[in-house]
Amino acid sequence: MNEQITGALFKQMVLHGAAAITAQKQAINDLNVFPVPDGDTGTNMSMTIGTAVTELRKAAPATLTQAADLTASALLRGARGNSGVILSLLFRGISKGLKGMETADAAAFAAAMQQGVSSAYKAVMKPAEGTVLTVSRLAAKRAVECAAEERDIEKVLEEAIREGYETLAQTTDMNPVLKKAGVVDAGGKGYLLILEGMLAEMRGEPMPETSEEVPQEKADFAALSDEDITFTFDTVFIVRKTVERSLEPLRTYLDSIGDSLVIGEDDDAFKVHVHTDIPGAALTEAQKYGTLELAKIENMRTQAEDLAAGRHVQSTDDLDAVEKDLEAAPAGGHVVAPPEKKYGFLAVCAGAGLEAVFKDLGADGVVSGGQTMNPSTEAILEGVDAVPAETVFVLPNNGNIIMAAQQCAALTEKNVVVIPTKTVPQGITAMMNVDFEAPAAEDITAAMTESLSTVTTAQITYAARDSDFDGFDIKEGDYLALEEGRLFGTDGSLPALLERLANAAKEKESSFISLYFGEDVSQEDADAAGKRFEALCPEAEVAVLSGGQPVYYYIISME
Repeated sequence: MNEQITGALFKQMVLHGAAAITAQKQAINDLNVFPVPDGDTGTNMSMTIGTAVTELRKAAPATLTQAADLTASALLRGARGNSGVILSLLFRGISKGLKGMETADAAAFAAAMQQGVSSAYKAVMKPAEGTVLTVSRLAAKRAVECAAEERDIEKVLEEAIREGYETLAQTTDMNPVLKKAGVVDAGGKGYLLILEGMLAEMRGEPMPETSEEVPQEKADFAALSDEDITFTFDTVFIVRKTVERSLEPLRTYLDSIGDSLVIGEDDDAFKVHVHTDIPGAALTEAQKYGTLELAKIENMRTQAEDLAAGRHVQSTDDLDAVEKDLEAAPAGGHVVAPPEKKYGFLAVCAGAGLEAVFKDLGADGVVSGGQTMNPSTEAILEGVDAVPAETVFVLPNNGNIIMAAQQCAALTEKNVVVIPTKTVPQGITAMMNVDFEAPAAEDITAAMTESLSTVTTAQITYAARDSDFDGFDIKEGDYLALEEGRLFGTDGSLPALLERLANAAKEKESSFISLYFGEDVSQEDADAAGKRFEALCPEAEVAVLSGGQPVYYYIISME
């Protein structure tokens, strides 16, 4: 029986929950409706909660509030895909519900679970039934009901999970898309696996073994060669503030002379960790902001050599505690570019060719990602902060990235406007409709958003597994064509599928057709595909461009 959750226990519960979903992430991925090799729910949820694992392992939370806050903060920045964002919102609400508590009893924890559900529902514009929202809502409702009569938190969580699984089984009938595919909701299943892991920790059960590498708290110099060490000196120091001055210029300077930069700051002092070849210059620059109090400089190259030779590695033990403080500091040590102009643009895409297209059209930055690799909120935030503009327009170019991009608005002082582009062609069309001299951001937003309806997107990939979906008998390895995210057709011949898409473009009377070919397509084959479209759509202007994207052989824009 367990009547209280402490900070230390909550930490272990989250670690166990993360291990549980990581061990089963492929099973969650297999619940995806489309049999395409995309950035899957299990992968996104496990990577999202994995960011909390990294931070929690560095910390020893003294209270439940500290543990919950640290978890929520890490999940928010590490959120990947819609499922990851919703997971982060559930834990953010739990954190709010546990605010100010050293420990929590069954009633308090159940109420926090319910507050987590409320946070998630508020953030989703059009909540759909038969999703993780439904599962988490009814699980939390049962937890509150049970906690009114039961003091044992294990029993309350057990009842919540039982109700959750009963609801999960019904999601197939709640959601028409799931019903067609004959599967339950992947996000709901993932959330219940995390809760099961948390309950297993309370019961003292062992964590499941996973093939994931355990994140290292410090560099493993024995695994590094000299070429792997970019900068020689690991430099850590503390400066007592003597002037009221923003540290952003210092952050920018240190980032220009090194990497692995972290700056922790309070009202009286700041602490710096940086890898650089010129530690003296770093210390000199920092003294413009105050008085140097402590410093530690270690040569990482000699440390690597000593370890490789089996010798004792010398270190400065005096500042170990300081280094731990720095390593435990929250993420966000990236540079925030000061605004040099009113408007800036950030696009998400994968492939050197597509990146070049967006930059040619005026994008200030590109975040690498898309299907198979949804970038985290933190990665998008870094891209936003690097754009030297007051207002930054973000083009997610993938429906599963939009929510992660929207979370950035609360994490930066810049004004963030997310244009809901669901495909790369939509993003390109939006950029082509930008008036860089527009008097107001609202004018740009309206023009970009309105342009999205003028383009139809088709994509060709392959089937990752056998499937019978929406009347299509799909075999593993077949070529799949998607149009506006819906299954258009399947074929064992790529040229045959391209011809069917060309006929569809002809029926739409498309005037402009762009074929962006992926990394696995030769220029010769791409040119042949372009000629096929030209032959069937003689009135259209056809362009063949190297996108360099993974997974998708072709991304086709039809306007």
